Amino acid sequence: MRLITFVRKYSAVAPNSNNFLEEMQKNFIPTNSFQKTLLSCGSAAIALLNPYRGDMIACLGEVTGESALKYMRQKMAETEEGADILSEKPRINSRTVAFDKLMEMPENTLGRIYADFMTENKITADSRLPVQFIADPELAYVMQRYREVHDLVHATLFMKTTMLGEVTVKWVEGIQTNLPMCVSGGIWGASRLKPKHRQLYLKYYLPWAIRTGNNAKFLQGIYFEKRWEQDIDDLHKEFNIVRLIRK
Repeated sequence: MRLITFVRKYSAVAPNSNNFLEEMQKNFIPTNSFQKTLLSCGSAAIALLNPYRGDMIACLGEVTGESALKYMRQKMAETEEGADILSEKPRINSRTVAFDKLMEMPENTLGRIYADFMTENKITADSRLPVQFIADPELAYVMQRYREVHDLVHATLFMKTTMLGEVTVKWVEGIQTNLPMCVSGGIWGASRLKPKHRQLYLKYYLPWAIRTGNNAKFLQGIYFEKRWEQDIDDLHKEFNIVRLIRK
């Protein structure tokens, strides 16, 4: 596999695994099994009533995702690129990514597509909450990484941040990661779609999401920061991603 050389000029700071460990220890809230059960039930109920409560969705993902996070860590460790992510623990935020420079890149590069996506959807890379309820530092990082590359997955798959796009991405992520919150998000999110969007979802988006989730290489194992200059079509070919085309 050809890996695009890491271009330091597109990053504000170099990755430092110690930074994450310090942050994780500062934010960690210890919980016992009973407390985790309460958090799981409470966050699930609130998230169902209000799917825009990102804090409840984040909490639900942490207290129910241990098995899935171990699976994700193993999948990442199986490739050189994924192992580098686990070792270096890079972060994606406004301090580590020079978005102004990504905006100057050629239009079909991953970096430009990501920067345009964030600008068009008025999203900041600093909006992802820190992990709080996972004791294992490496599993905590895997969850943090999942959150921080979520928008990159959206951009890479050309999925908008609408409910339809979010549900579609959740299915891809759920199939690939086994995270319960992704699977439940795909199921319950689909129930909130309006009739017109539900028809599109059932005819185009859901079948595409299932194929992509099963056929694409593990998206959480992509070291996106080392691929800013890569042409998106080349990245799709390398990771066996086929863009959704509605007839």
